[in-house]
Amino acid sequence: MNKAYVHGYDRRENIRLQDQASTLVELLHSDTFYPAGSRVLEAGCGVGAQTVTLAGNSPNALITSVDISEASVAEARRKVEAAGFTHVQFEQADIFNLPYGPDAFDHIFVCFVLEHLSRPVEALHILKTHLRPGGTITVIEGDHGSTYFYPDSEAAHQAIQSQVELQRRAGGNAMVGRELYPLLRSAGYGAIRVSPRMVYVDSSKPELVEGFTKKTFTAMIEGVRESAIRAGISEPDVFENGIRDLYRTMEPDGVFCYTFFKAVGNK
Repeated sequence: MNKAYVHGYDRRENIRLQDQASTLVELLHSDTFYPAGSRVLEAGCGVGAQTVTLAGNSPNALITSVDISEASVAEARRKVEAAGFTHVQFEQADIFNLPYGPDAFDHIFVCFVLEHLSRPVEALHILKTHLRPGGTITVIEGDHGSTYFYPDSEAAHQAIQSQVELQRRAGGNAMVGRELYPLLRSAGYGAIRVSPRMVYVDSSKPELVEGFTKKTFTAMIEGVRESAIRAGISEPDVFENGIRDLYRTMEPDGVFCYTFFKAVGNK
């Protein structure tokens, strides 16, 4: 797995991921659940932001959650134990070199992982070897190219593009959401179905203004300020103007839109 996680591993990023997960539970996971006794692999669990929801939605499945980062696995384990779940086991492991045999899982769940990989098709193909025939893979990714808002702002688009470019230089793809169908198809999955999940935010939805526009998306862009300026991707004043204009979309007349893509395929 690509170790260059462009958002970093500090406490602020941990909080942002948790805000994102809690805000988007219904939108992304209302149809994510697995039958009793199912063997489920969560590939790339990070700090467990999605694991808690996964465990809550499938209380009688047997979930194995892995991540390449030892610190992230420890944090994920803490979150799940604090939530009182006992049907999740954790392991530090690399998606490209998993310690499991063929057909080890009935279902695989991958959320916000492919965007950080330089070889996503290879990762999906390797995961397929650990999936039983007829099993499913679920993949969820965002797409920064789907972002639009009112009032519109070129500076805000440039700030967002700074994050896209940093991720590209790290070997990832912040606009991978639109590619899920061809990626899964290239990896040999069948019966692929993709559903876009738009987050639409205006001031009549204050919980989304706070939880998504402010604490999830804008916090993510703000978090790459120093890296983007240091890399020469953005001028300081342009970046600051972009952040200011993203905050402007949170005003009473503001609107913010972003689309996630959820794909399911069969082996």
